[in-house]
Order: sequence, then C-alpha cells, then structure tokens
Amino acid sequence: MLKWYEETDKESPNIVYSRIRLVRNWDEYPFSGKLSREQAGEMVNRLERGMRDFCLEDGRDFDYMPLENLSDLDRRALRERRILNETLAGKKEPAGLILSRDERVSVVLNGDDHIRMQFIAPGMHLKELWREADRADDFINERFDYAYDDKYGFLTAFPTNVGTGLRASAVVHLPSLSSGRKFASLLGEMSRFGASIRGLYGEGDENYGSLYVVSNQKTLGVTEEEIVEIVEKVARQLSSQEQQVRDRARAADSLGLRDEAYKSYGVLRYARRLSWKDAMVFLSRLMAGASDGLLEFAEPCPIFSVMLGIQRANLQKITERPLSREELDVARASYIRAELPELKLA
Repeated sequence: MLKWYEETDKESPNIVYSRIRLVRNWDEYPFSGKLSREQAGEMVNRLERGMRDFCLEDGRDFDYMPLENLSDLDRRALRERRILNETLAGKKEPAGLILSRDERVSVVLNGDDHIRMQFIAPGMHLKELWREADRADDFINERFDYAYDDKYGFLTAFPTNVGTGLRASAVVHLPSLSSGRKFASLLGEMSRFGASIRGLYGEGDENYGSLYVVSNQKTLGVTEEEIVEIVEKVARQLSSQEQQVRDRARAADSLGLRDEAYKSYGVLRYARRLSWKDAMVFLSRLMAGASDGLLEFAEPCPIFSVMLGIQRANLQKITERPLSREELDVARASYIRAELPELKLA
C-alpha cells in the first residue's frame, strides 16, 4: 500500500499536501497535562477500545501503537512524517496512536489534548478532508462526550485551539516567490485574510526547500467551513502567483531554467555525499523543473516523499543503525540515487 506522500497529485501545481487536524477532550477527565499516570493509562485504554469500530467503519487498515512502547528513533521518524508533534515525540506518559497503513488518517490519544484527529492528502483536498474529519468527529462524539462550552465552543488545552478546535493547513512550494524582495510584504498581505504562513523547515533564507505552511490564525468566532475556505483561498493565491513568476522566467530564459533543472538532477543522481541543506535545495529545484515540464521522469517520482526520506531519523531507520554526521551525508546521497528514476530524454 502506498503512503500518501508516495502518491502524486498533478491537479494542484505547487501545493504539496493539505491537512485537517481536529482536537477534542473527553469531559470525564481533566486536560492531559493534569492527568495522573494512572488516569492517563485508564483513559487511553478506554478511548482505544471505543474507537475500534471506527477503524472498521473507515474501511482502511489501521494499526494501534502505545507510544510509550516506541523507541525515540521511531517517534522522531513519525515526527518527521508529520504524524506526531514535538511534544508527543518526547512524551513519556501513557499515550496511543491509531494510524492507517497509508498514513492518511491518524488519531493520537492523550497528546496535548485527549484526542487529536488528523487527515492528510497530497495536493489541495481540504474540503474533502474536512468532510471526512466531520464524519469521524461525529462517530467519536457518539461514544465520548466532549468538553464543550455554549459560549466558547470546544474546550482545549491551548487557548489558540478553543472554539472549533480545527487547524486546516496546506503546504505550498514557493521557490520563485520566496526569493523575491517583496515576499515578506506579500505574506503580510495574506495574513489580512486570517491565514498564518511560515516555513516548513525554518524561517527566511534558512527554509531550505522553499516549502511554506498556510494555516488558519483563528479557531474561535469562525465556522469550520470558513476556516477551510480561508486557507484554501490563500494557498491557491500563493500557488497562482508563484506560477506566474515561473511562467515569466521560463518565457524569458527557458534554456537556462532547463539547464538548472538538469544540473540539479545530475548532482542528486550521482553525488556520493550530500548535506541535508544541499539535498533540499537541489530537490526543490528539481520539483519546480518537473512541475513546469522542463524535464520528465521515466516513471512517477513524488519528490516530497524523497524530502521526507532524507530527514535524519527516517534515514537512520532505513539503514537500521546510528549514523555519524558524515555517514548521514553518505546515506542521504545513496537513498536519493536509489529513489530518483531515470529521465525521459528529449
């Protein structure tokens, strides 16, 4: 079974993936930060038992993992694949993870909140993901009463999630826009619509790979449908402006851009040692070149999947042993060589 990041979506240029995340709390227990270890273990067991039918109803294959049984390396790898957050990657108290085999759907039990549902897909599919999340939310709420206030809505561990408890996000690839002088002011303009934009792997010039996360600023005082609409509108607007810049550049110097894409492929295909920074920069150029038709792979190549594979913890899981910094660079180059298909030569 393919993981979601191993699939390609050509209908939404420059939009790498979209995600819906819902957080809820069971009104029978204090928030996760206030639970004793015994309460946490009891709650996690009860939640897991009550959600087994959801796994059957969904139609996907799911696995259940007690997080305390996972190694630190496994947790870091799940963090790199956007399944766990930083808190969960280091959590020692009882917690659980229900994860579909394709990693599109995950439910974390006793993270920052009692229940965190996540639905993810390549490309722009926020509306479809929200409908899926809404159905799952209703299913769970039929079995567990949520902490809810008539004035404020769903109550959460962090005030920034109170209200709908919904975080919608889309990751957009913006190599041309982000290199322009007006990029910072453009992001400021977009924030007026109620969206937050930040680098996926860092801020400013250190966001190697030029991937940016668009998400909602508010969860209180807006409906779920409005949140989804805001994030999709801003993500599509950024994608459109990125494409306009790239189209103008291609019209002015198509050969130069094609040459850059082929050079990036050459380095990635034949290098014997690659730092994470260099690999992300060259993969970003390759992603743009492939999207713009400057080069074509002989078979489908989801480049974001390669970006995930070259992260430290996932590389160490592939090699099945601890790696020094130099060994990581060698393993990274080897992994990329194995993953990149041949090109169709014009």
